[in-house]
Amino acid sequence: MYLLLLIILSTIVGYLLFLLGPLIGGIIAFGIIVGCLLRVLYLLKDISQRISQTTPKLNKVETAYNNYLKEKDNT
Repeated sequence: MYLLLLIILSTIVGYLLFLLGPLIGGIIAFGIIVGCLLRVLYLLKDISQRISQTTPKLNKVETAYNNYLKEKDNT
């Protein structure tokens, strides 16, 4: 139902932009498209930050093993 509402609203906005003429309608359409793209980029950045915060932490055994490997490589 939400998708159908968005399709109908987009059709109405497109028709109104068409009535405004090519210059004004084009400028408004460009603003809408760029605004949506910037919002998508912001949401992708937010999702990336949230995923990076939920990485599992190393336990004591894994930490000791990584330290052992570092010491072995240094010698």
